[in-house]
Amino acid sequence: MESTTRSARKRWIRVAQIAVSLAIVVAIFAFGIPKIANYADVWRAVKDMTWLEIASLVAVSAFNILTYWPQMMASMPGLTLAQAAVNNQSSTTIANTVPGGGWLATAVSYSMYRSWGFTNTEIGLTTLVTAVWNTFVKLSMPVIALAALAITGRATAALVIPTAIGIALTLVAVGLFAGMLWKKSMARAIGGGLGKFASLLRKPLHKPAVHWGEVAARFRKQTIGLISRRWVPLTVFSFVSHFGLFLVLLLALRHVGVSEREISWAQILGEFAFVRLISLIPITTGGLGLVELGYIGALYVAGRSHADVPLDVFKTQVAAAVLVFRSLTFVLQIPLGAVTYVIWQRKKSWRKPLPHEVAEPAVAAAPLAS
Repeated sequence: MESTTRSARKRWIRVAQIAVSLAIVVAIFAFGIPKIANYADVWRAVKDMTWLEIASLVAVSAFNILTYWPQMMASMPGLTLAQAAVNNQSSTTIANTVPGGGWLATAVSYSMYRSWGFTNTEIGLTTLVTAVWNTFVKLSMPVIALAALAITGRATAALVIPTAIGIALTLVAVGLFAGMLWKKSMARAIGGGLGKFASLLRKPLHKPAVHWGEVAARFRKQTIGLISRRWVPLTVFSFVSHFGLFLVLLLALRHVGVSEREISWAQILGEFAFVRLISLIPITTGGLGLVELGYIGALYVAGRSHADVPLDVFKTQVAAAVLVFRSLTFVLQIPLGAVTYVIWQRKKSWRKPLPHEVAEPAVAAAPLAS
């Protein structure tokens, strides 16, 4: 009886989470963004782009998608480029379409890896390392952006706070990660502490406590071995993937008419870094709605004092660029993932016997292209 009540409570909590997420998305797209710019005007701004501009945006978007795959290969020895593409695109589609789909994306990613003959240790290691590296890059982006703004003379006080937050969080994250690699006892202690903290966050949602002490200690040795061999490509491809995403936003703004004088590339990088930082908080699926509103608001504030056109036109240009950017980097991922999932189902030549070990889920979220 108690287990039935608990299951029912979990279902209602899940339904409430989905309802709140959908309500936020609808409110932003139906009421929030139209208050900033009329969708008809936004569409006209998009249609004014030339075929060459559209082709360049598609090419850069394709490059951005491709950059995630070498990072996965660097963290998973033996993984081919095609397998990385199938795994990344399929899990990304699920994460972008299902409310709270990160866990389901992880399960699909795990099933793919297992079908290709990878062990639980290898799967846990790649998900852990790529998650850590992607988080490090996101946290360091505001620092890089502030340096770029200082060099170009466009630094503003508005970026000091997110930069300070980024530096503090980066130092804490690097310190904890270094401590886990330093000693096994330290890894067990840090993993246990993080597990307790995660359990506190899960308790209001009536989810069971997690125990990460032994998990952290178990993966410490393999992590040291992998990082010592692959830290250079991991770091390079992690930064390349994030800057590839930034390049799509930069081109979208330029192609709809926002000039360098209005918003410099360094300012765009700063706002990009700030929104990427706050997107770490999973409120809606893939940050849908909140990310768009964040970019539009931040970029408008950054460029309104230098606008060469009336502010209403400038707002429309910014909104058009952001919606084009999100369509190419978020919406476009969905049909691609559907195709790659079918490829996984039908590509029997990739299948290998299941490794002889106890099956257990990966320890971290799958690396997603967001």
